[in-house]
Amino acid sequence: MRETRLIERIDAIGHHLSMIDGVLALIALGSIGDERFRLDRYSDLDFFVVVEDDLKPTLIDDLSWLSYIHPLVYAFKNTKDGYKVLFADHIYGEFAVFKRSEIDHVTQAKGRMIYQHPDYHNDRLEQEKGTIPKLKKDSVEYAANEALTNIYVGLQRYHRGEKLSAHRLVEVHALNQILSIMHLIDDEDTDVATDLFSLDRRLEERYPEFSKRLPEMLSGYARFDRSAEAILDFLKTIYPINTYMGLQCTSMIKDLREAHV
Repeated sequence: MRETRLIERIDAIGHHLSMIDGVLALIALGSIGDERFRLDRYSDLDFFVVVEDDLKPTLIDDLSWLSYIHPLVYAFKNTKDGYKVLFADHIYGEFAVFKRSEIDHVTQAKGRMIYQHPDYHNDRLEQEKGTIPKLKKDSVEYAANEALTNIYVGLQRYHRGEKLSAHRLVEVHALNQILSIMHLIDDEDTDVATDLFSLDRRLEERYPEFSKRLPEMLSGYARFDRSAEAILDFLKTIYPINTYMGLQCTSMIKDLREAHV
């Protein structure tokens, strides 16, 4: 099973790194890390490598320590600290290499230790730390009014002919505010794990009824009027929006449809 291969791969990486002088730790993250209960055939490898300061350039410039485990068919250096990679057996991974002097200052979710040098002691390696992005707004009122004004301005831009900008305002920004509201008012007892870095991860599991509305909310570039109306209608069910703004949005949606008749 692919899940077994993922576990074996991260363990093999840890074993090989343990034999390289200057490697201090390997921390698995995400579904291969602390959230093993989420591991499935669609999971990938996310991990941090901690090294002595002078070893970092070597591991970044030469990926033979990784391809030794299994051949790489793709490697993209997406940050100064790490890569996105694909192994020949279709296992995908994202990793970063941090110096001893850097690791305490990185942003990370809770991790799982795969390897730690016996002489290296750092109690924070597996802990959630750093500047976690603030995804949820401070209040339902704020998020709801942001969504409403995103819809309003988006409709104006669409009428002006700025269709791409309008599409993004409604289907991206306004919908993001809706997701923020969903998490703010969420009082469900659920085992579905939230993601520190993204409100849309596992949304279909957490809000199955809401997710049924998404096809209308995300009708696409060619059916902007349908998306705007669906998001506006849902917003009305979760917050008492300003009547005048709501009527103005409805009027602009109607005008769009009449223009296409």
